[in-house]
Amino acid sequence: MTTRDEPVRRPTTLRRVLIPLALAQFICSFAGSNMNVMISDISTDLGTTVQGVQVAITIFLLVMAALMIPGGKLTDKFGRKRCFTVGLVVYAVGALLSAAAPNLGVLIIGNSILEGVGTALLIPPVYILTTLLFTEITSRARAFGAISAMGGIGAATGPLIGGLITSAISWRAAFVFQALVIVVIVWLARSITDPLPADRDRPFDTGGAMLSAGGLVLVVAGILAADENAWLMVGLIATGAVVLVWFFRATRAKERAGVEALLSTALFHVRTSNLGLVTQNTQWLLLTGISFVVSAYLQVVRGYDAIETGVVFTAETAGLLVASLAAGRLAKRCAQRTLVLAGFVVVIAGIAVLLTMVRGAATAWAFVPGLLLIGLGLGVMLTPSVNIVQSAFAEHLQGEISGLSRSVSNLGSSLGAAIAGTVLVAGITATPERSYALAMIVLAAAGTVGFVAAALLPRVPADPVTPTTRPER
Repeated sequence: MTTRDEPVRRPTTLRRVLIPLALAQFICSFAGSNMNVMISDISTDLGTTVQGVQVAITIFLLVMAALMIPGGKLTDKFGRKRCFTVGLVVYAVGALLSAAAPNLGVLIIGNSILEGVGTALLIPPVYILTTLLFTEITSRARAFGAISAMGGIGAATGPLIGGLITSAISWRAAFVFQALVIVVIVWLARSITDPLPADRDRPFDTGGAMLSAGGLVLVVAGILAADENAWLMVGLIATGAVVLVWFFRATRAKERAGVEALLSTALFHVRTSNLGLVTQNTQWLLLTGISFVVSAYLQVVRGYDAIETGVVFTAETAGLLVASLAAGRLAKRCAQRTLVLAGFVVVIAGIAVLLTMVRGAATAWAFVPGLLLIGLGLGVMLTPSVNIVQSAFAEHLQGEISGLSRSVSNLGSSLGAAIAGTVLVAGITATPERSYALAMIVLAAAGTVGFVAAALLPRVPADPVTPTTRPER
């Protein structure tokens, strides 16, 4: 007698399942970086500014981060496969609306809101389905590695592919491309079967979802307001912090009362996982921040078009691809902590090279060494950071930690675009070289924070937390 999920556990079928899941992570990461090379084209076509495009990019990344945990919870209530499909459809509608946008407002609705909501619905099922379908530890690690690598590759190739499409056709065609990829994913995902039934009676913490999303939005909005009004910035960030504290206090109160909350506070009781989340957040902050700063500088200051900007980023893409392909072999020879530490060192070195070689250099070749190093460093540590976090918990907690992990990573992306972008945009017209240098210094400081977090990781991984295991504090 066979069970319902036995067919999807055969190796060939599992590979077919992995393709649409990895491709979904690729297109969502691609969407977070491909707009960077369209800054000049979009601002000219829609009659907006560099800051307007920055706001659109940041809101997209922020919506993903703010709704990722609620999106993960909805998978239990409505089913992982259903949420995955609905998210894909919402994303595709947003992409098509963005392609037809007559102004910045409509672009924000299509790209920032609808694509962001779609991503928040479809990404948690990617990681939860992977956990449920790949039951063998080694195969699951490989699957997570493939998905994480596709995410990094999507973010790294976004500028190149986006630049090619924008130069050959228009920036609008890049959104049509995204919609077409979504159609392919929907078709490939037909064979995916949800191993667990949906639980319609499962409660959903609406209040917690509103508080967590509101707090994150206020904090990032405060960062975006830094170059407009210092008092507004402080007020928004402080209010956001208060709302987030309110969220965590309300969550603990619900747990004490035996009510299911949006997020289990037990996830924050494991030191290894907490440090791993910091490294994840920092990695995506660096990837998105560097991409935005270099792209804006090339287009606004150097006058490069979309394709020229995309070609420059080929160096970063090549570095990330090479490191990702070698990740499996490196994992056998080196501890995950060592790989993360080495990755941060290489990325910080790449930022230093971008600072020293680019200033005063007239040729685009000056960007290549630094971007290559950054790609190599990020490629080395993206997958180990995910494995560190996921491996800190037992199987029954994989769904929750997956949602938290994706939320923290996407929050890093939004912070990268907001912080580094704000520093650059504030003086890109009056003092472009100084603004570029300051933005890079801020990113190097963020990389240092990630390095310190990685250095504090335990040298010997602890056993996964289970109901009978006391969390390490």
